[in-house]
Amino acid sequence: MSIKVRKLKVNFKTLEEFKKFKEYGIQELSMLEDLEANIVEDDSDSPFYGIYFGDKLVARMSLYEVDSKSDRYFYPPQDYLELWKLEVLPDYQGKGFGKALVQFAQNFGLPIKTNPRVNSSEFWNKMGFTSVNYEVDRDRGENPLVWYPEGVKPQNH
Repeated sequence: MSIKVRKLKVNFKTLEEFKKFKEYGIQELSMLEDLEANIVEDDSDSPFYGIYFGDKLVARMSLYEVDSKSDRYFYPPQDYLELWKLEVLPDYQGKGFGKALVQFAQNFGLPIKTNPRVNSSEFWNKMGFTSVNYEVDRDRGENPLVWYPEGVKPQNH
């Protein structure tokens, strides 16, 4: 089975698909509010990516490019991707969909920062992510993990 990651259009069909995720009780990862805030019919410049199984959206994530001027996680400061709200519907977990989304993001060749969900550290470790090895602003409720493209070595602050 080939898994294909697609950029999701911001439209009401996608909004309906996102509601299915929320019904599974994973409200902290719900992108519904993000989508409603950014709604422009068929906006193809959306930060949302997903995987369909048949005609059902079964996995999704948000991916934002962050300018080096705002970088608090990498040294020296550089452009990076922020991976948010990675979620796979329960019946589709363990089938490679989450891995496919992360690998898609890694193919951009930029460092990646994410804030993992509780009990997901094993998944992120397998994907090559490590804890930020210096003190960041913990008041923001962050426990960031980072990934570096091959050939880019992390440096301590």
